[in-house]
Amino acid sequence: MSTTTNVSRRNFLKTGAVLSSGLLISFTVPGAKKLGAATSMVGPQSGAAFAPNAYLHITADNEVLVYLAHAEMGQGIWTTLSMMIADELDVDVNKMTVQHGDAWKPYQHTAFGIQITGGSSTTWSEFDRYRKAGATARALLVQAAAQKFGVSPSECKTENGMVTAGDKSATYGELATAAGALPAPGEVPLKDPKDWKYIGKGVKRLDTPAKINGTAKFGMDMQFPGMLTAVVLHAPVFGAKVKTVDAAKAKSIPGVKQVVQIPGGVAVLADNYWAAKKGRAALKVDWDLGSGVKVDSAAMLAQYKQLAKTPGTPAGKEGNVDSAMSKAVKTVEAEYVFPYLAHAPMEPLNVTIQLKGNQCEIWTGTQMPGIDQEAAAKVLGLKPEQVRVNTVFLGGGFGRRATPASDFVKEAAEIIKASGKPLVKMVWSREDDVKGGFYRPMFLHKITAGLNAEGMPVAWKHTIVGQSIMEGTFFAGMIKDGIDGASVEGVVDSPYMGAIPDRLITLHSPKNEVPVLWWRSVGHTHTAMAMEGMIDELAQAAGKDQLAYRQELLKSHPRHLAALNLAAEKAGWGKPLPEGRFRGIAVHESFLSYVAQVAEISLNSDGTIKVHRVVSAIDCGLAVNPDGVKAQIESGINYGLSAALLGEISLEKGRVKQGNFNDYVVARMFDTPAEIEVYIVKSDGKMGGVGEPGVPPVAPAIANAYFNATGRRLRQLPFNKAVHSIEADMHIPHT
Repeated sequence: MSTTTNVSRRNFLKTGAVLSSGLLISFTVPGAKKLGAATSMVGPQSGAAFAPNAYLHITADNEVLVYLAHAEMGQGIWTTLSMMIADELDVDVNKMTVQHGDAWKPYQHTAFGIQITGGSSTTWSEFDRYRKAGATARALLVQAAAQKFGVSPSECKTENGMVTAGDKSATYGELATAAGALPAPGEVPLKDPKDWKYIGKGVKRLDTPAKINGTAKFGMDMQFPGMLTAVVLHAPVFGAKVKTVDAAKAKSIPGVKQVVQIPGGVAVLADNYWAAKKGRAALKVDWDLGSGVKVDSAAMLAQYKQLAKTPGTPAGKEGNVDSAMSKAVKTVEAEYVFPYLAHAPMEPLNVTIQLKGNQCEIWTGTQMPGIDQEAAAKVLGLKPEQVRVNTVFLGGGFGRRATPASDFVKEAAEIIKASGKPLVKMVWSREDDVKGGFYRPMFLHKITAGLNAEGMPVAWKHTIVGQSIMEGTFFAGMIKDGIDGASVEGVVDSPYMGAIPDRLITLHSPKNEVPVLWWRSVGHTHTAMAMEGMIDELAQAAGKDQLAYRQELLKSHPRHLAALNLAAEKAGWGKPLPEGRFRGIAVHESFLSYVAQVAEISLNSDGTIKVHRVVSAIDCGLAVNPDGVKAQIESGINYGLSAALLGEISLEKGRVKQGNFNDYVVARMFDTPAEIEVYIVKSDGKMGGVGEPGVPPVAPAIANAYFNATGRRLRQLPFNKAVHSIEADMHIPHT
């Protein structure tokens, strides 16, 4: 498997479908943004009624090239998308060459209308059009072979990259040029699932060899002759501005070439990263700190608690909740608190940018290359088509590399513009991003539930307080009637709500200078904990088993129930555990997938939590690559566990207190479960995503296990910090 090629995708489209080198297939999905049906493309045309999104190219030397409309950032789409084409094309998936697509309209998302990798949407959004690409190519190759062999297309068979008819055969490469000259069929049949060779079966990741042998290229790997490295001294407080700069000592550092001021701070350009870093440390900058200096997360939490006592903007309402609450046999009240969180991808942010006249080229790991292309073009005074964005492998994204403001790409463009240098690689340290990046917002949930005589909820009052992610971005149009759906998802559409006749959900969206952004699983990162924690509390108040209580509430939600029952069965729910071990359970739907998890924990000598085992079940509809599904759920469990037990960003006097993995702690090997089991529900339901849905149930499953261990509730994250607070308040000695 090769991961690179010198062939330009953009040149494919400019030169058209008939190429001396082979066959190019462009394709669309009928009904997706009213794009046209699958068709050969002669190049961009004025007034064209279609906008193709992805490409398959078969060269005359028998190379099958797949171009991705999305970015590979560890989620496995390098393999999954290739599997879809391979099955319809009848080629060996392990012999395909895969490459990221450029930032360009042909690669726009079928549902979202921009080029983006996010929302755990790649597999379901591409399932039809990638298979159709393979099927269209196969049909053309068969037609070309039939003409070459002098037989009917019905007499031709395809297998392993060849077309055969009786004793005649030809490779796809031998047929590619002739096939490229044929008109593409308007519709092509897709294979019956029983004939799939790869889809639904496990396939080893195609990008693994390159990532093991070092040939895979990440943004940090970019090196070019004459390239300078830039680092930026950002404001210590969000919203602060530079007043004066003394760069004399910085310029005296060996290797430092230039110091320039840009809107976000002061950039130091040098021969290498370490020289630039030393130069930055030698800068003397006087800042106008502005109002951001007043931001304090402890004071903010106190403000949130007061806001939660007042009615917010209605996000969901049925019946008369106050009347129903007054008639309830029992009421339960709880408050759940969630801190700011950093994304902390393993590969820090970086951009390599080159400017030649009126042409710009960028190399970076990005989840939204088209948006970044437009942002860079605007800074440089160019047209978007004059800026080429080369998407490379991403060393983790989690939402941080999908920034509507294009902050890091825009900053690189500002540096090259201000410096006048032709080739610059901008690098953020992890501290740069943790202290001055974007964050999962702080949130607070205040919930009151009323129970009837049978212990079932009949009234639900829920107030959510937290910053809007969408406000101030080009996604602001998604805010409806004052409600940012990303703040309330997982609550307003919770399956539990349908069984509660009287309910009120309201939202407060306070504003401050802290920049916020979606974080792996977005709103579900806090709403799942609030909902599943509260349901567990209601089961306790009703004196019922936590699993049985959920089963009763979810009896009309078969996909939730299927995941819940499978996880409980595989975890041995209700069976005895070794002494000192305890289980907790949670189930949550996000990104069209249904995930249940059972966490098995014990307590360390200091009272903190040790997670030994997590059993997870997922209904994601068709699991295109079951191995990939399992890997992503395992990944989500560990990512969610880091946030549940350890993760917190706090601010004091406008400054972020954390900086790197020493104080913004992520789970190490000894923190993670020794056993993670993932089971896939056999399902014919609508296909969902798998990159994010493994995250939300982790925290509530652990918290509910902690209650079963101690009889005490964890309502504030991170749990290990909360455990110490609880024990200090209760004067519980450690053993």
